[in-house]
Amino acid sequence: MGVWDLLMVGLVLLLGLCGVLVPGVPGSWLVWAAVLWWALKDTQPLAWSVLVGATLALFVSQVVRWTLPPRRLRESGATPQMAVSAGLGALLGFVLVPVVGAIPGFMAGIYVGERLRLGRHAAAKAAVRTAMRSGGSSVLTELFTCLLIAGAWLGAVIWG
Repeated sequence: MGVWDLLMVGLVLLLGLCGVLVPGVPGSWLVWAAVLWWALKDTQPLAWSVLVGATLALFVSQVVRWTLPPRRLRESGATPQMAVSAGLGALLGFVLVPVVGAIPGFMAGIYVGERLRLGRHAAAKAAVRTAMRSGGSSVLTELFTCLLIAGAWLGAVIWG
């Protein structure tokens, strides 16, 4: 697979990761489609292993999301800025503390964004609690799964 093809797959993966944070955009399906595209073009056993792992991870993620409360983020006062700060926090946490750092990074991103917006610790802490109870855990589950898949793809491309 050429460099341009890999860049395009990476771009679709990135678009899918951003799509997880935007309501109505099938972000996890874009991530899966990017891995499928890569596996179809690069027919190595490692590529197919990553595709099978991505499929299983997304299936488990969907089952977990069905058990969580439905998303009601708009009614809770969630803003697009909150989604951006949560996503950046999760990505930064995922990179700084590999894999498990995405979870505290997600919540820290919400907290920092709301602390800057609202100006008080108590209000920012309440905003994190409200966001996580109103569907943030569902978004976090989907984003965490997509970050795992993107990390597996990147690892397979670099070291595979």
